[in-house]
Amino acid sequence: MTTTAELLVTALADHGVTQVWGVVGDALNPVTDAIRREERVAWIGVRHEEAAAFAAGAQAQLTGRLGVCMGTVGPGAIHLLNGLYDAKKSKAPVLAICGQVPRDEIGSDFFQEVDNDVLFADVAVFSVTLTSPEQIPGAIEQAANAALSEQGVAVLTIPGDVGGLDLPDGTPTPHFVPPQPPAAPSEESLRAAAAAINGGETVTLLVGHGAAAAKDEVLAVAEHLSAPMVVTLKGKTAFDDADAYQVGQSGLLGNHASKVAFDHGDVLLMIGSDFPYREFFPQGKTVVQLDLRGGHIGRRVSVDVPVVGDAALGLAGLLPLLDPKPDRSHLDRARSAYEKWQERQQQFLDPDYEHKPRGLLRRRLDNPEDRIRPELLAAAVDRHAAGDAVFTSDTGMATTWLARFVQMRGGRELLGSYNLGSMANAMPQALGASALDRDRQVVAFCGDGGLTMLLGDLITAVSHDLPVKLVVFDNGRLGMVKLEMEQVGLPEFGTVLHNPDLARVAEAIGLTGIRVEDPHDVDVAVRDGLATAGPVLLDVVTNADEIAVPPKPSLAQGWGFAIAKTKEFVDSPE
Repeated sequence: MTTTAELLVTALADHGVTQVWGVVGDALNPVTDAIRREERVAWIGVRHEEAAAFAAGAQAQLTGRLGVCMGTVGPGAIHLLNGLYDAKKSKAPVLAICGQVPRDEIGSDFFQEVDNDVLFADVAVFSVTLTSPEQIPGAIEQAANAALSEQGVAVLTIPGDVGGLDLPDGTPTPHFVPPQPPAAPSEESLRAAAAAINGGETVTLLVGHGAAAAKDEVLAVAEHLSAPMVVTLKGKTAFDDADAYQVGQSGLLGNHASKVAFDHGDVLLMIGSDFPYREFFPQGKTVVQLDLRGGHIGRRVSVDVPVVGDAALGLAGLLPLLDPKPDRSHLDRARSAYEKWQERQQQFLDPDYEHKPRGLLRRRLDNPEDRIRPELLAAAVDRHAAGDAVFTSDTGMATTWLARFVQMRGGRELLGSYNLGSMANAMPQALGASALDRDRQVVAFCGDGGLTMLLGDLITAVSHDLPVKLVVFDNGRLGMVKLEMEQVGLPEFGTVLHNPDLARVAEAIGLTGIRVEDPHDVDVAVRDGLATAGPVLLDVVTNADEIAVPPKPSLAQGWGFAIAKTKEFVDSPE
């Protein structure tokens, strides 16, 4: 005889799930007890269910297997929601196991009762409440298969009297679908794409995360067409070291070279990219988009030739149809702009930079002597982090500094809330990554606002021996919000954070805490912090971001346009 909970946990273990994240409680006690007795699965108790969902989503993105999190009746399930939305928008297969009141009480407005099927209707690709023994094996299988096949969130709700329910002898253990082979684009669409590309003198590539498994094919096309590559943030992992072709990012995170590449290309070839900011796309170009998901094509920019299919298979079929473009002047122009921008960035890495005269376009947004430039900190982390480190970053300026100064070369990987844009994601995602392999370095770029939002889960790092390295950009601000306000002509309001000494807080919890206040101490502190065993928090007192001052746009122009005018986009000539 086996119970509902035992059947579920066995199926998860057979699939390769090694951890389940959550907070224990009432309706799900049979499930946590089944986990206790299953040697292949570890329970990782967190202090807030949102952290559990972020950690499970991170594991799903890194492994391709189900990430699993749990939240019990009512409030526990609700707390999962933000992290599950991040998994949804990141296309991460996550199973959320949620508690419910006993079956006889459903619909009676019982204590803590929440209608989970309604609550998760927008976030889940599949949601079901278990109610009868006959339903249970198939429902478990459906939930997991939906999450894996559709790369999304499935919610399995277990009433308090169902988890410990005995199932009939011979009840089969659910089996989950294996990964599906990639599909190649149609020959007709490839021929149309080749005709469009051959018809232009110059080509620019926009390459995203969807092309990560097609690196060799992308580079072969770039070489054949002498094409510069604008790489999205999520594409950094695969293409940061493509030094002969890539010109960095566009948008707020990017640099002027991306505009050069866009403006001077006759044809824009998008590969596995869902870059969302319409205002940064070039106008009047022939656009070819190759994407595995047909629903992504044309939703950001008007597309002349859609190509639906796997990036590697599509480019392999496309390359023989393309005429070579040996003239490298377009590529060289964009690469030159990128290299000059990189050279200009080096001035910010001098610990004494603040004592040097400033250009006319700059003004200081912080107190005089004081703080460490965030660029200096990010570059130090890049120097000293392991070659196969996993990086996570909080939404906001921490991501900007990572995008500009950390190279995803070699075996490095990158995670963030890059589609949902949630605060407080970096630390719990780092916990999830670290739990997969405690011998692999995991470095989180944390904003002070993001870290303190889920501060309690620093305890999780200690209690579960997760050796994460948390680098905190402690500028006492919600930095990107401040930037947005400044650039649309609003006075800063509501963005100031009155932080404690975060290193001492970390030490009280049990981490190694290191506080850095002098720019000249940054390099050694980062080197030593990353080399220290166990979880470490580096509390680095950085300045509130210094920006270039453009003409103030109207509020109607919105933050995307306004931010585009800041910093290097203003004072970087071609």
